[in-house]
Amino acid sequence: CTSCVNRCRSCGWERKEDREQAMPTINVLKNFSKSPGGRFRTDGRFSGEEFREVWLEPHFVDPNNQSKVVVILDGAEGYATSFLEEAFGGLARKFGVQRCVEKLEFVSKGDNLLIKEIHNYITSATERK
Repeated sequence: CTSCVNRCRSCGWERKEDREQAMPTINVLKNFSKSPGGRFRTDGRFSGEEFREVWLEPHFVDPNNQSKVVVILDGAEGYATSFLEEAFGGLARKFGVQRCVEKLEFVSKGDNLLIKEIHNYITSATERK
């Protein structure tokens, strides 16, 4: 309705800006690197381990925080499978597959297969031997 400012209790309308603020967003290109690296920090800069620890895990430490986290994958020069498995598979090993599936939302306008690959790393995450 036209009298709504933030959220109207009667019609449920909500400003787009408010929805975006409620959903944390991580843009790999802008927040992390144009060239994501390998699996571990010991493999060099911009590793999957670093991305997971610095950018993803802070959104998972509070078990009561159920807000989704949007990860924008567009713009990077490419992703090594080791990066993706460590970042997202490692997150699932630490916080659980179900929680990761429910909490993470991915955006990739150029490559939908990338999202499927990440989802596979999450759902097939197992303990490292």
